[in-house]
Amino acid sequence: MRTLTVGKNDAGQRLDKFLSKRFKTMPKSLMYKYLRTKYIKLNGKKVQPEVFLNEGDVLTFYIRDEFFEEKKRYDFLKAGKELSIIYEDDNILLLDKKVGVIAHQDSRYDSDTLNLRVMRYLYEKGEYDPEKEGSFAPALCNRIDRNTGGIVIAAKNAEALRVMNQKIRDREIEKYYLCAVKGVPKKDHDVLKGYLIKNEDTNTVKVYDQPRDGMKEIITEYTVLDRGSALSLCEVLLHTGRTHQIRAHMAHIGHPLLGDEKYGDKKLNAKYHMKRQALYSYKLRFSFSTPAGNLEALNGREFTVDQVWFADHEKLNIK
Repeated sequence: MRTLTVGKNDAGQRLDKFLSKRFKTMPKSLMYKYLRTKYIKLNGKKVQPEVFLNEGDVLTFYIRDEFFEEKKRYDFLKAGKELSIIYEDDNILLLDKKVGVIAHQDSRYDSDTLNLRVMRYLYEKGEYDPEKEGSFAPALCNRIDRNTGGIVIAAKNAEALRVMNQKIRDREIEKYYLCAVKGVPKKDHDVLKGYLIKNEDTNTVKVYDQPRDGMKEIITEYTVLDRGSALSLCEVLLHTGRTHQIRAHMAHIGHPLLGDEKYGDKKLNAKYHMKRQALYSYKLRFSFSTPAGNLEALNGREFTVDQVWFADHEKLNIK
């Protein structure tokens, strides 16, 4: 027999969801059988799989020891240590993800990603102990493509993760991007509206001015910050978040991003020796309109990346 006391980060979720995350090698059919036959009890009693856990609940297990075995060497310890931290408190980290860094693991990248670096950082600080957590692990709340840099939010605890994800869904966080574009837009500021459709085979999108079947509305707001003879530096605020939205929308109005090989001007890219798009998620503003739990202190605050790799006015001939 073994017991497990539910901690703060594991409270508030369904029992079956918790068990699936805690015992990854246990087949679901066996898990439900253990619950039916009282091999897993909650506070000493038979329990239904859909019950929600509370902090301090005690789970009792009469199951095979193999499901409790933990790896002595955690995979995240293979990740690199380099992190560019913009802000940190007890609940979140704001990180400046550099171009080329992968945000999450996938089939090709599973040993050195930003989320694994965060786990290693907090583990070595003593703020994250997998053995004390039933199912929670520090996690990224937003993601940025490998070839784009910018601010990524990481949650240190379950409440911060839940609240931040909700704020992102409710668009209570303003995300500003910096980009260098071809030419000079006619308007210093504009709110662009269009309709986007994605081609899954080519992983590209097309923007239209009028709606068609299968399209999604996009709204892109830009402000020209500086202009030169061939390029302009713009700030973009996304009101919708679609695949390649900024790149495709700016190209659609005749001002593609410098360095963009999919939607851009290849001759211009070659002239400036740019092989990656000049796009950076450089500023976040927290504008909460509803209660924010342990993140309330962030409301109204703004965070900015000080140095963006392509925003060199002399190099881009922007004056």
